[in-house]
Amino acid sequence: MAPPLIQLKDIKLTFGGTPLLSGVELNVAPGERVCLIGRNGSGKSTLLKIAAGLVEPDGGTRFVQPGATVRYLPQEPDFGEHKTTLAYVESGLAPGDDQHQARYLLEQLGLTGEEDPHNLSGGEARRAALAFVLAPSPDILLLDEPTNHLDLATIEWLEQELDSRRSALVIISHDRRFLTNLSRSTAWLDRGKIKQIDRGFASFESWRDEVLAEEERDQHKLDRKIVDEEHWLRHGVSGRRKRNVKRLGNLHALRDQRRNYRGTAGSASLAAAEAEQSGKLVIEAKGVTKAYGDRMIVDNFSTRIQRGDRLGIIGPNGAGKTTLVNLLTGAAQPDSGTIRLGANLEVATLDQHRESLDPKSTLAEALTGGRGDQIMVGGKPKHVVGYMKDFLFAQEQRGTPVEVLSGGERGRLMLARALAKPSNLLVLDEPTNDLDLETLDVLEDMLGDYEGTVILISHDRDFLDRVVTSVIAPEGNGKWTEYAGGYSDMLIQRGADLKREAAKATPAAEKKEGRSAAPASAPKRKLSFNEKHALDTLPKKMEALQADIARLQRVLDDPNLYTKNRKKFDDTSAAIAKAHDELSAAEERWLELEMLREEIEQA
Repeated sequence: MAPPLIQLKDIKLTFGGTPLLSGVELNVAPGERVCLIGRNGSGKSTLLKIAAGLVEPDGGTRFVQPGATVRYLPQEPDFGEHKTTLAYVESGLAPGDDQHQARYLLEQLGLTGEEDPHNLSGGEARRAALAFVLAPSPDILLLDEPTNHLDLATIEWLEQELDSRRSALVIISHDRRFLTNLSRSTAWLDRGKIKQIDRGFASFESWRDEVLAEEERDQHKLDRKIVDEEHWLRHGVSGRRKRNVKRLGNLHALRDQRRNYRGTAGSASLAAAEAEQSGKLVIEAKGVTKAYGDRMIVDNFSTRIQRGDRLGIIGPNGAGKTTLVNLLTGAAQPDSGTIRLGANLEVATLDQHRESLDPKSTLAEALTGGRGDQIMVGGKPKHVVGYMKDFLFAQEQRGTPVEVLSGGERGRLMLARALAKPSNLLVLDEPTNDLDLETLDVLEDMLGDYEGTVILISHDRDFLDRVVTSVIAPEGNGKWTEYAGGYSDMLIQRGADLKREAAKATPAAEKKEGRSAAPASAPKRKLSFNEKHALDTLPKKMEALQADIARLQRVLDDPNLYTKNRKKFDDTSAAIAKAHDELSAAEERWLELEMLREEIEQA
């Protein structure tokens, strides 16, 4: 087994008197792909920062293989004083790195390199940060919620890019499909310790349930044993003092074990406050059209939404998802066509940007509106602390400022506010952002039990598959099509995935929906920056590989090498096989690009 690139041993960290990490062990070998799983607040992001060398633990050791390159993607990137995204990405390259990778990755991620990093939207900032960590082709990538703020097309591009690389990965993500497709082992951070299995995320939930069930059985046995020993203490003490002292000591040890046991955190108790039933018809749209300037957002769209439907809306950032929802719910008026809303509609909305949260207010004030200790849930008063506990907030967090809450805690707070309002139509914009897997499961169950109608904007493929009954996807130029079933069903019916080029309908920085943009005509196909670079550099690479193969072959030509030095024979054989594979791949790629260049020149 190869030595680990990063090794964390007996890591301990305490915040505010409460142990966050208690003897954590984590080893990451070359090429290994680990998903780091845990509840919100369990310390996943902190552990990743320790692995990156950004946080010093109270105890334990961190070892990084000498010469190994490590890159860390935080949830909130720091762009420093850089004037452009290209300068920011290039700042992460070492002298020996391929300088072309910075511009290539920015191009692939829909950025020009000329954007001001401090004026980027959330999705653009995430893409610039991804280019920064990917450009050096590091030995190990530590990724904290890499899919946050990304659209589906970019998420799937990122999956393919990471899958094609040799870098070791440690990934924190709420995107179950992303984790399933990339991970090969799972590290579960639970109550300050890590349990690890050599299986990817697809096996996690069943394995976790087995571990917790076994733990529950062990605790039941411990409780029974304590009861038996306490019965002996009351009724069975013998005259043998030494034996009694030892048995009493064992009883004390059992009690200490039970007292120090940290049970699992409970599940959130999510329930939407439901208003009176709406009419059977919820929304009917006929021939709806909406444009901003010359840019067509929605063109001749029609749909009929019935009570109980679960409608998913997907598409690249800037495609017009929010505009479409605003039209359907009556928050915006179409340029032409009609929107008819059903009878007795009560709408509750979850805004993904959380702009309605005052960062200086406390958790309790955010829930009550600053009015006393009661919150109206479904039209009935409930004490704010009790409602907080339903969403996994501790009583001690009542006075915690919103600005210091974690991303997952702010997500739960927004859900708590939205679900307190009586509704029969829920409009949820990216509700899964930053939620842990357990809370996602509860949210899915809640939406399944909700008797009203749901309109959902999401980039979470797994969540869409589990929740929605139909999907509306953009086809370009303001055209939207509704498909029956979830995201996977949409792919089957559509016969193709969403095009990443749709995200580039507005050049350079993403335009906020509603801002005018000139229509783009379909550009003539041309070689990308990376393709041109590959055509220029591949011949030299092939020559170098041929020279390496010839040199290695001369070593293997020694008939006595196997008996004299078995290790050198094995290493040389492996090296020449690897060089042959790389040469074949380079030759095929060069031929493919040369043929493409000729086709373009002749077109």
